[in-house]
Amino acid sequence: MDVSELGIIEIDETPPPLDLTPADIEALAEDLRQDHAECAPLYDRQEQAHWGEKYLQGLMLPRERTSIAPMALALDGGTSQAMQQFSGQGQWQAEAVLPQPWRLVNATLGATDGVCSIESSECPTQGEPAVGVARQGCGRLGTVDHCQSGVCAAYARRTGYTLLDRRLSLPDEWFDAAHRERWHTCGVPATTSCKTKPRLALDMLQALETADCLRLRWVTCEEAVGRAGAFRDRVAALRRWDFAAVPRHTQGWLRRPATAVPTGAGRGRRSRQARLVSGAPAPQRVAQLAAAVPPDAWQALLITEGRKGPLVAECAFQRGGAVRAGLPGPAVWVVWRRTWGETPELTVSLRNAPGHLPVTLLVRMAGRRWPIATAFEESQGGVGLDHYEVRSWLGWHHHMTLCLLAHHVLVRPRRRRKRGRRR
Repeated sequence: MDVSELGIIEIDETPPPLDLTPADIEALAEDLRQDHAECAPLYDRQEQAHWGEKYLQGLMLPRERTSIAPMALALDGGTSQAMQQFSGQGQWQAEAVLPQPWRLVNATLGATDGVCSIESSECPTQGEPAVGVARQGCGRLGTVDHCQSGVCAAYARRTGYTLLDRRLSLPDEWFDAAHRERWHTCGVPATTSCKTKPRLALDMLQALETADCLRLRWVTCEEAVGRAGAFRDRVAALRRWDFAAVPRHTQGWLRRPATAVPTGAGRGRRSRQARLVSGAPAPQRVAQLAAAVPPDAWQALLITEGRKGPLVAECAFQRGGAVRAGLPGPAVWVVWRRTWGETPELTVSLRNAPGHLPVTLLVRMAGRRWPIATAFEESQGGVGLDHYEVRSWLGWHHHMTLCLLAHHVLVRPRRRRKRGRRR
């Protein structure tokens, strides 16, 4: 297909794949040593730093499964008992270690237009003893099954991507009286509160903001997170521009309706809350608003999105208003995308970016949401993200933290090749 003849704009923001050469793989050991040396002082004890490096070495092994037993057998000086103790019961604080990997990511990939992408990730799990396991929606399987569910954040630029953070999502049922014994068995901290996925996503963004060590401008997210207006408002309060996928039934306006504070009558206390003026249009679902978009506002795009490959779609961009408590909220871009074909699929997103930004930039930033899915796949197949055998709260967070650092080690050789030199 010659897109130029069809008047289609081609957008390809997909970072290059992790196609490492034999020379790159040989250099990984030194990269791992250097990255871990940066993090070693953040462990509570020198012994923990030692086993942290061993664990990272095990994650990088070219083996079909990187659970603790085969890792220990393959490593010089590795023992299953010590590595199990380090991962599942060690009292080192993963949250204290994370900011250093973020500094490493900033040195490798950081840029002012960096994107933090937030998505949920599920891991099918047989049996119920592991922390957070319940019958719930599993995106990987496309059905409801026993699994653990977490929220993950990744960093993406046109030149690369890697994982940043992870939070385990405890299902509502884990907060009933019947699960208290499982809390004790899995070591869930007594102070743990029930948090939605948007709340967990906010916690990760706030941690990044507090550490203040990673350059980024955009925040992208899936519907499960973007549907929460409070999440999108918090992103704006952090002075970040969002690209939030939202459900089709999300309400909004294309033109901001008039509001006024009622004048009131009588001696009662007067309301200070603005209301829609009489005759003002009610908000509509964003999917319905697509019908009001002029035909010439739709632009054909050839969008390349990672594993999905090239996708031809039509996109329309209109300034509109979000809804907050039934009233006009912040001004936003409303973005519709519909695929070509006999049964076009419509998706909608909201963006708080300024109105003067060019549409081509908005489309390009949309392409940076998808590398997180590729990072999941690479981490699952390459560094054992889903190969753990620990069942505790500590074990899950420790393993995930070290997998994030291991994936960044994979990114560095590709960046060296792009620069044409070795660091």
